[in-house]
Amino acid sequence: MRNSADVVIIGGGISGCSVAYNLAKKGVKNIVVLEKRFICGGSTGACGAGVRMQWGTEMNCLFSKYSIEFFEHANETLEYDGDIEFKQKGYLLIADTDREIEQFKKNIEVQHACGIPSRMVSLDEARSIVPHLNTSILKGAAFCEKDGFLNPFHTTDAYYRAARRLGVEFLHPVTVIGLTTSGGRISGVVTDKGVIHTNCVINAAGGASKQICDMVGISVPVISERHQILVTEPVEPMQEPMVMSFGLNLYVQQSPHGSFIMGRGCDAEPRDGRVTSSHEFLSEMAKTITRTLPPIGKLRVVRQWAGLYNITPDRQPIYEKSADVNGFYMCIGFSGHGFMFGPVTGVVMSEMILGETPTIDASKLSLGRFGRGEMVFEPSVV
Repeated sequence: MRNSADVVIIGGGISGCSVAYNLAKKGVKNIVVLEKRFICGGSTGACGAGVRMQWGTEMNCLFSKYSIEFFEHANETLEYDGDIEFKQKGYLLIADTDREIEQFKKNIEVQHACGIPSRMVSLDEARSIVPHLNTSILKGAAFCEKDGFLNPFHTTDAYYRAARRLGVEFLHPVTVIGLTTSGGRISGVVTDKGVIHTNCVINAAGGASKQICDMVGISVPVISERHQILVTEPVEPMQEPMVMSFGLNLYVQQSPHGSFIMGRGCDAEPRDGRVTSSHEFLSEMAKTITRTLPPIGKLRVVRQWAGLYNITPDRQPIYEKSADVNGFYMCIGFSGHGFMFGPVTGVVMSEMILGETPTIDASKLSLGRFGRGEMVFEPSVV
Protein backbone atom coordinates (compact mmCIF):
# COMPACT_ATOMS: atom_id res chain seq x y z
CA MET A 1 0.00 0.00 0.00
CA ARG A 2 1.31 3.46 -0.87
CA ASN A 3 2.36 5.69 2.04
CA SER A 4 1.25 9.08 0.67
CA ALA A 5 -1.51 10.65 -1.44
CA ASP A 6 -2.68 14.09 -2.41
CA VAL A 7 -6.31 13.15 -1.66
CA VAL A 8 -7.76 10.28 0.37
CA ILE A 9 -11.47 9.52 0.05
CA ILE A 10 -13.01 7.30 2.73
CA GLY A 11 -15.88 5.27 1.30
CA GLY A 12 -16.28 3.32 -1.93
CA GLY A 13 -19.99 3.86 -2.52
CA ILE A 14 -21.40 6.11 -5.19
CA SER A 15 -20.48 9.29 -3.28
CA GLY A 16 -16.83 8.36 -2.91
CA CYS A 17 -16.53 7.08 -6.47
CA SER A 18 -18.27 10.16 -7.88
CA VAL A 19 -16.02 12.54 -5.94
CA ALA A 20 -12.95 10.63 -7.07
CA TYR A 21 -14.05 10.72 -10.72
CA ASN A 22 -14.87 14.43 -10.68
CA LEU A 23 -11.58 15.38 -9.02
CA ALA A 24 -9.56 13.22 -11.41
CA LYS A 25 -11.43 14.59 -14.40
CA LYS A 26 -10.31 18.06 -13.32
CA GLY A 27 -6.68 17.02 -13.21
CA VAL A 28 -6.14 16.10 -9.57
CA LYS A 29 -3.51 13.37 -9.25
CA ASN A 30 -2.59 10.84 -6.56
CA ILE A 31 -6.16 10.14 -5.37
CA VAL A 32 -6.78 7.09 -3.18
CA VAL A 33 -10.20 5.70 -2.28
CA LEU A 34 -10.39 3.48 0.80
CA GLU A 35 -13.27 1.02 1.22
CA LYS A 36 -13.62 -1.35 4.17
CA ARG A 37 -15.56 -4.02 2.24
CA PHE A 38 -15.81 -3.85 -1.55
CA ILE A 39 -16.87 -1.20 -4.04
CA CYS A 40 -20.60 -0.56 -3.58
CA GLY A 41 -20.54 -2.84 -0.54
CA GLY A 42 -22.22 -0.45 1.90
CA SER A 43 -25.39 1.65 1.82
CA THR A 44 -25.25 2.19 -1.96
CA GLY A 45 -25.45 -1.53 -2.66
CA ALA A 46 -28.30 -1.94 -0.17
CA CYS A 47 -30.47 0.91 -1.49
CA GLY A 48 -33.86 0.67 -3.19
CA ALA A 49 -32.44 2.04 -6.48
CA GLY A 50 -35.12 4.70 -7.02
CA VAL A 51 -34.35 8.26 -8.15
CA ARG A 52 -36.92 11.05 -7.99
CA MET A 53 -37.27 14.79 -8.34
CA GLN A 54 -40.47 15.02 -6.28
CA TRP A 55 -39.13 16.62 -3.10
CA GLY A 56 -40.37 19.32 -0.76
CA THR A 57 -37.20 21.44 -0.43
CA GLU A 58 -35.51 23.46 -3.14
CA MET A 59 -32.06 21.99 -2.50
CA ASN A 60 -33.20 18.38 -2.78
CA CYS A 61 -35.16 19.23 -5.94
CA LEU A 62 -32.13 20.89 -7.55
CA PHE A 63 -29.78 18.08 -6.56
CA SER A 64 -32.06 15.32 -7.81
CA LYS A 65 -32.81 17.15 -11.06
CA TYR A 66 -29.11 17.56 -11.77
CA SER A 67 -28.42 13.91 -10.97
CA ILE A 68 -31.29 12.52 -13.02
CA GLU A 69 -30.23 14.58 -16.03
CA PHE A 70 -26.75 13.09 -15.59
CA PHE A 71 -28.11 9.54 -15.32
CA GLU A 72 -29.88 10.02 -18.67
CA HIS A 73 -26.48 10.11 -20.40
CA ALA A 74 -24.25 8.37 -17.85
CA ASN A 75 -23.37 5.38 -20.03
CA GLU A 76 -21.90 7.73 -22.63
CA THR A 77 -20.41 10.30 -20.23
CA LEU A 78 -18.64 7.67 -18.13
CA GLU A 79 -17.78 5.58 -21.22
CA TYR A 80 -19.28 2.53 -19.57
CA ASP A 81 -19.15 -0.75 -21.46
CA GLY A 82 -22.14 -2.05 -19.50
CA ASP A 83 -25.49 -0.44 -18.79
CA ILE A 84 -26.58 1.40 -15.64
CA GLU A 85 -30.14 0.28 -16.53
CA PHE A 86 -31.78 3.67 -16.04
CA LYS A 87 -35.52 3.34 -16.61
CA GLN A 88 -37.54 6.57 -16.47
CA LYS A 89 -40.90 5.01 -15.74
CA GLY A 90 -41.94 7.69 -13.27
CA TYR A 91 -42.82 7.90 -9.59
CA LEU A 92 -46.45 7.76 -8.51
CA LEU A 93 -46.73 9.34 -5.07
CA ILE A 94 -49.98 8.38 -3.35
CA ALA A 95 -51.67 10.01 -0.37
CA ASP A 96 -54.35 8.74 2.00
CA THR A 97 -55.04 12.01 3.87
CA ASP A 98 -56.16 15.48 2.89
CA ARG A 99 -53.20 16.91 4.78
CA GLU A 100 -50.78 14.99 2.60
CA ILE A 101 -52.56 16.16 -0.55
CA GLU A 102 -52.01 19.74 0.57
CA GLN A 103 -48.33 18.95 1.14
CA PHE A 104 -48.10 17.49 -2.37
CA LYS A 105 -49.49 20.74 -3.78
CA LYS A 106 -46.92 22.77 -1.85
CA ASN A 107 -44.17 20.44 -3.00
CA ILE A 108 -45.21 20.77 -6.63
CA GLU A 109 -44.93 24.54 -6.41
CA VAL A 110 -41.31 24.11 -5.29
CA GLN A 111 -40.70 21.49 -7.98
CA HIS A 112 -42.12 23.64 -10.77
CA ALA A 113 -39.94 26.56 -9.66
CA CYS A 114 -36.99 24.21 -10.20
CA GLY A 115 -38.18 23.16 -13.66
CA ILE A 116 -39.46 19.72 -12.63
CA PRO A 117 -42.45 18.39 -14.67
CA SER A 118 -44.47 16.95 -11.78
CA ARG A 119 -48.27 17.15 -11.52
CA MET A 120 -51.23 16.17 -9.39
CA VAL A 121 -53.28 13.32 -10.81
CA SER A 122 -56.79 12.13 -10.06
CA LEU A 123 -57.46 8.73 -8.56
CA ASP A 124 -58.81 7.56 -11.92
CA GLU A 125 -55.58 8.58 -13.61
CA ALA A 126 -53.54 7.00 -10.84
CA ARG A 127 -55.43 3.76 -11.43
CA SER A 128 -54.72 4.01 -15.18
CA ILE A 129 -51.00 4.40 -14.42
CA VAL A 130 -50.98 1.48 -11.94
CA PRO A 131 -54.08 -0.67 -12.60
CA HIS A 132 -53.66 -2.86 -9.49
CA LEU A 133 -53.58 0.15 -7.13
CA ASN A 134 -56.27 0.12 -4.44
CA THR A 135 -57.56 3.67 -4.86
CA SER A 136 -60.42 3.15 -2.41
CA ILE A 137 -58.05 3.96 0.48
CA LEU A 138 -56.52 7.04 -1.20
CA LYS A 139 -57.27 10.76 -1.45
CA GLY A 140 -55.11 11.57 -4.47
CA ALA A 141 -51.68 11.29 -6.06
CA ALA A 142 -48.82 13.10 -7.78
CA PHE A 143 -46.73 11.92 -10.70
CA CYS A 144 -43.49 12.78 -12.48
CA GLU A 145 -42.66 10.80 -15.59
CA LYS A 146 -38.95 11.73 -15.49
CA ASP A 147 -38.38 9.91 -12.19
CA GLY A 148 -37.32 6.29 -12.25
CA PHE A 149 -34.82 3.71 -11.05
CA LEU A 150 -31.48 2.24 -12.05
CA ASN A 151 -28.95 -0.38 -11.03
CA PRO A 152 -26.82 0.88 -8.11
CA PHE A 153 -24.07 -1.70 -8.66
CA HIS A 154 -23.67 -0.92 -12.35
CA THR A 155 -23.89 2.82 -11.74
CA THR A 156 -21.20 2.77 -9.07
CA ASP A 157 -19.11 0.44 -11.23
CA ALA A 158 -19.34 2.96 -14.07
CA TYR A 159 -17.93 5.71 -11.83
CA TYR A 160 -15.32 3.33 -10.43
CA ARG A 161 -14.04 2.28 -13.85
CA ALA A 162 -14.03 5.85 -15.17
CA ALA A 163 -12.07 7.03 -12.13
CA ARG A 164 -9.56 4.21 -12.47
CA ARG A 165 -8.95 5.11 -16.11
CA LEU A 166 -8.09 8.61 -14.88
CA GLY A 167 -5.53 7.23 -12.44
CA VAL A 168 -7.49 6.92 -9.17
CA GLU A 169 -6.32 4.07 -6.92
CA PHE A 170 -8.92 2.04 -5.02
CA LEU A 171 -7.85 0.05 -1.98
CA HIS A 172 -10.15 -2.56 -0.39
CA PRO A 173 -10.75 -4.14 1.99
CA VAL A 174 -9.06 -1.47 4.11
CA THR A 175 -10.41 -0.22 7.43
CA VAL A 176 -9.68 3.31 8.64
CA ILE A 177 -8.81 3.20 12.34
CA GLY A 178 -7.65 6.77 12.86
CA LEU A 179 -6.85 10.18 11.41
CA THR A 180 -3.84 12.30 12.33
CA THR A 181 -3.55 16.06 12.40
CA SER A 182 -0.69 18.54 12.73
CA GLY A 183 -1.14 22.23 13.45
CA GLY A 184 -4.90 22.05 12.93
CA ARG A 185 -4.55 20.30 9.57
CA ILE A 186 -5.09 16.75 8.39
CA SER A 187 -1.77 14.94 8.11
CA GLY A 188 -2.61 11.28 7.61
CA VAL A 189 -4.99 8.34 7.57
CA VAL A 190 -4.22 5.35 9.78
CA THR A 191 -5.55 2.05 8.42
CA ASP A 192 -5.27 -1.60 9.32
CA LYS A 193 -2.85 -1.92 6.39
CA GLY A 194 -0.63 1.05 7.22
CA VAL A 195 -0.52 4.86 7.25
CA ILE A 196 -1.18 7.12 4.26
CA HIS A 197 0.24 10.62 4.65
CA THR A 198 -2.06 13.26 3.16
CA ASN A 199 -3.28 16.81 3.67
CA CYS A 200 -6.75 16.20 2.23
CA VAL A 201 -9.37 13.70 3.45
CA ILE A 202 -12.97 13.42 2.23
CA ASN A 203 -15.41 11.63 4.50
CA ALA A 204 -17.86 9.76 2.25
CA ALA A 205 -18.23 6.86 4.67
CA GLY A 206 -22.04 6.68 4.79
CA GLY A 207 -23.17 4.73 7.84
CA ALA A 208 -19.70 5.06 9.42
CA SER A 209 -19.36 8.80 8.74
CA LYS A 210 -19.89 9.87 12.35
CA GLN A 211 -17.08 7.60 13.54
CA ILE A 212 -14.76 9.16 10.96
CA CYS A 213 -15.68 12.66 12.15
CA ASP A 214 -15.09 11.58 15.75
CA MET A 215 -11.51 10.73 14.81
CA VAL A 216 -10.74 14.43 14.36
CA GLY A 217 -13.00 15.70 17.14
CA ILE A 218 -15.77 17.02 14.88
CA SER A 219 -19.28 16.55 16.26
CA VAL A 220 -21.93 15.88 13.62
CA PRO A 221 -25.68 15.49 14.34
CA VAL A 222 -26.17 12.30 12.34
CA ILE A 223 -27.41 8.86 13.29
CA SER A 224 -27.19 5.66 11.24
CA GLU A 225 -30.47 3.77 11.27
CA ARG A 226 -31.20 0.35 9.82
CA HIS A 227 -33.51 0.37 6.81
CA GLN A 228 -34.86 -2.90 5.44
CA ILE A 229 -35.86 -3.98 1.93
CA LEU A 230 -37.20 -7.19 0.38
CA VAL A 231 -37.44 -8.61 -3.12
CA THR A 232 -40.05 -10.98 -4.55
CA GLU A 233 -39.99 -13.69 -7.15
CA PRO A 234 -39.96 -12.32 -10.73
CA VAL A 235 -43.24 -12.08 -12.65
CA GLU A 236 -44.33 -10.67 -15.98
CA PRO A 237 -44.26 -6.84 -16.23
CA MET A 238 -47.27 -5.31 -14.47
CA GLN A 239 -46.04 -2.03 -12.95
CA GLU A 240 -43.98 0.64 -14.67
CA PRO A 241 -43.50 3.45 -12.10
CA MET A 242 -42.24 3.36 -8.56
CA VAL A 243 -45.19 3.67 -6.17
CA MET A 244 -44.41 5.57 -2.99
CA SER A 245 -46.40 6.81 -0.03
CA PHE A 246 -45.03 8.81 2.87
CA GLY A 247 -48.15 8.44 4.98
CA LEU A 248 -48.70 4.74 4.26
CA ASN A 249 -44.93 4.23 4.59
CA LEU A 250 -43.93 2.28 1.51
CA TYR A 251 -42.07 2.33 -1.77
CA VAL A 252 -42.25 -0.44 -4.35
CA GLN A 253 -40.97 -0.88 -7.88
CA GLN A 254 -40.81 -3.72 -10.37
CA SER A 255 -37.25 -4.21 -11.56
CA PRO A 256 -36.38 -4.75 -15.23
CA HIS A 257 -35.92 -8.43 -14.34
CA GLY A 258 -39.49 -8.79 -13.04
CA SER A 259 -38.94 -8.88 -9.29
CA PHE A 260 -40.66 -6.38 -7.00
CA ILE A 261 -38.34 -4.46 -4.66
CA MET A 262 -39.96 -2.73 -1.70
CA GLY A 263 -39.15 -1.08 1.58
CA ARG A 264 -40.55 1.00 4.44
CA GLY A 265 -39.24 2.96 7.40
CA CYS A 266 -39.72 2.40 11.12
CA ASP A 267 -38.87 4.71 14.02
CA ALA A 268 -38.08 1.68 16.17
CA GLU A 269 -35.26 0.45 13.92
CA PRO A 270 -31.92 0.02 15.71
CA ARG A 271 -29.19 2.64 15.40
CA ASP A 272 -26.24 0.50 16.42
CA GLY A 273 -24.90 -0.26 12.95
CA ARG A 274 -26.51 -3.66 12.49
CA VAL A 275 -27.73 -4.63 9.02
CA THR A 276 -29.60 -7.80 9.94
CA SER A 277 -33.19 -8.54 8.88
CA SER A 278 -36.28 -8.86 11.06
CA HIS A 279 -39.58 -10.74 11.00
CA GLU A 280 -41.34 -7.54 12.08
CA PHE A 281 -40.34 -5.79 8.87
CA LEU A 282 -41.52 -8.67 6.72
CA SER A 283 -44.86 -8.77 8.52
CA GLU A 284 -45.53 -5.02 8.36
CA MET A 285 -44.35 -4.77 4.76
CA ALA A 286 -46.71 -7.57 3.76
CA LYS A 287 -49.67 -5.89 5.48
CA THR A 288 -48.97 -2.55 3.83
CA ILE A 289 -48.50 -3.95 0.33
CA THR A 290 -51.51 -6.27 0.53
CA ARG A 291 -53.72 -3.31 1.46
CA THR A 292 -52.30 -0.87 -1.08
CA LEU A 293 -51.35 -3.05 -4.08
CA PRO A 294 -53.25 -6.31 -3.44
CA PRO A 295 -51.93 -8.52 -6.29
CA ILE A 296 -48.32 -7.96 -5.20
CA GLY A 297 -49.19 -9.35 -1.80
CA LYS A 298 -49.63 -12.77 -3.37
CA LEU A 299 -46.02 -12.99 -4.56
CA ARG A 300 -43.39 -15.08 -2.79
CA VAL A 301 -40.53 -13.30 -1.05
CA VAL A 302 -37.09 -14.37 -2.27
CA ARG A 303 -34.94 -12.53 0.26
CA GLN A 304 -34.63 -9.41 2.37
CA TRP A 305 -31.68 -7.28 3.42
CA ALA A 306 -30.82 -4.06 5.23
CA GLY A 307 -28.60 -1.04 4.89
CA LEU A 308 -27.98 2.12 6.89
CA TYR A 309 -29.69 5.48 6.51
CA ASN A 310 -27.22 8.13 7.73
CA ILE A 311 -29.79 10.68 8.89
CA THR A 312 -29.55 14.40 9.69
CA PRO A 313 -32.16 16.26 11.77
CA ASP A 314 -33.64 17.95 8.66
CA ARG A 315 -33.28 14.94 6.32
CA GLN A 316 -30.93 16.83 4.00
CA PRO A 317 -27.22 16.09 3.44
CA ILE A 318 -24.17 17.82 4.86
CA TYR A 319 -21.61 19.16 2.38
CA GLU A 320 -18.78 20.65 4.40
CA LYS A 321 -15.26 22.03 4.27
CA SER A 322 -14.28 21.90 7.92
CA ALA A 323 -13.40 25.20 9.57
CA ASP A 324 -11.86 23.37 12.53
CA VAL A 325 -9.60 20.86 10.77
CA ASN A 326 -8.00 22.18 7.58
CA GLY A 327 -8.13 19.67 4.73
CA PHE A 328 -11.05 17.66 6.14
CA TYR A 329 -14.19 17.52 4.02
CA MET A 330 -17.46 15.64 4.39
CA CYS A 331 -20.38 14.59 2.21
CA ILE A 332 -22.58 12.73 4.65
CA GLY A 333 -26.07 12.51 6.16
CA PHE A 334 -27.96 11.76 2.97
CA SER A 335 -30.86 10.31 4.96
CA GLY A 336 -31.40 7.42 2.57
CA HIS A 337 -30.96 9.42 -0.62
CA GLY A 338 -27.21 9.35 -1.24
CA PHE A 339 -27.51 7.11 -4.29
CA MET A 340 -29.85 9.43 -6.17
CA PHE A 341 -27.65 12.44 -5.30
CA GLY A 342 -24.44 10.68 -6.37
CA PRO A 343 -23.69 12.72 -9.50
CA VAL A 344 -24.26 16.10 -7.89
CA THR A 345 -22.26 15.08 -4.81
CA GLY A 346 -19.17 14.54 -6.94
CA VAL A 347 -19.58 17.94 -8.58
CA VAL A 348 -20.31 19.84 -5.35
CA MET A 349 -17.38 18.33 -3.48
CA SER A 350 -14.85 18.68 -6.29
CA GLU A 351 -15.77 22.33 -6.70
CA MET A 352 -15.54 22.90 -2.94
CA ILE A 353 -12.13 21.26 -2.70
CA LEU A 354 -10.72 23.11 -5.72
CA GLY A 355 -12.25 26.46 -4.80
CA GLU A 356 -14.31 26.68 -7.99
CA THR A 357 -17.52 28.60 -8.57
CA PRO A 358 -20.30 26.17 -7.58
CA THR A 359 -22.57 24.73 -10.23
CA ILE A 360 -25.24 24.49 -7.53
CA ASP A 361 -24.74 26.52 -4.37
CA ALA A 362 -24.76 24.00 -1.52
CA SER A 363 -23.74 26.46 1.20
CA LYS A 364 -27.16 26.10 2.87
CA LEU A 365 -26.25 22.48 3.58
CA SER A 366 -23.12 23.19 5.59
CA LEU A 367 -22.64 21.67 9.04
CA GLY A 368 -23.06 25.08 10.60
CA ARG A 369 -26.76 25.26 9.73
CA PHE A 370 -27.64 23.15 12.74
CA GLY A 371 -25.92 25.46 15.21
CA ARG A 372 -27.43 28.53 13.54
CA GLY A 373 -30.93 27.07 13.59
CA GLU A 374 -31.19 27.33 9.80
CA MET A 375 -32.56 23.89 9.05
CA VAL A 376 -35.17 23.41 6.34
CA PHE A 377 -36.94 20.13 6.94
CA GLU A 378 -37.55 17.77 4.04
CA PRO A 379 -41.18 16.55 4.39
CA SER A 380 -41.08 13.86 1.70
CA VAL A 381 -39.18 10.89 3.12
CA VAL A 382 -39.90 7.25 3.87
